[in-house]
Amino acid sequence: MTALKGANVFVTGGSRGIGKALVEELYVRGAGKVYATARDPRTVTHPDAVPVALEATDPASVAAAVAQAQDVTVLINNAGGSNGASFLNSPVEDVRQEFETNFYGPLLLTRAFVPVIEGNGGGHILTMHSVLSWIALGGAYGAAKAALWSQTNSLRLELQPRGISVTGLHMGYVDTDLTAGVDAPKADPRDIAVQALDGVETGAYEVLGDDLTRQVKAGLAADLAALYPQLAK
Repeated sequence: MTALKGANVFVTGGSRGIGKALVEELYVRGAGKVYATARDPRTVTHPDAVPVALEATDPASVAAAVAQAQDVTVLINNAGGSNGASFLNSPVEDVRQEFETNFYGPLLLTRAFVPVIEGNGGGHILTMHSVLSWIALGGAYGAAKAALWSQTNSLRLELQPRGISVTGLHMGYVDTDLTAGVDAPKADPRDIAVQALDGVETGAYEVLGDDLTRQVKAGLAADLAALYPQLAK
């Protein structure tokens, strides 16, 4: 278990959506210091947060950000996004960009922060996945999230002996800018943030943020046609 009261936490994508809700909830729980990143740090609005400029896919930007946060014990890999790339109809460069943003970006942050967290006595990494980690309805974005889920599972084993716990968060649609054009039920970002941080504090390996995600996860053991009804036609 990881106590968040008094902890120094680094939140990527901390200026809006789930990231903003995480920053707010961390301070509710008594975090000592919260670094909140954005490409433009002026968009970080929480009065107590420490704004940090970050482009998570750029190693130089990652190194500069980590250099400013040498007291961190909790890393939250929240930053992500999608260009909507299709495997067949989009340029391959767009597919690669989905992986740069949603797989390699979190990996760069994790690799950079592990020595920091370990040197500070151990801690926790929380990484945001998606229900699309488990159901192939999101094109290249879903594939990148599926790869990120595998990355998280591997890192959990590698980091356990180094005193660093790892939690993965999966959820469906959340009411953020990313889903503004989606007409479907959406979770409140604050509800997701509360569940995620509950998972960190209780040492959960995974947090399933909504009923849809729980249903899809449970269906992974079934025949593929149960997850993809079109295959049963």
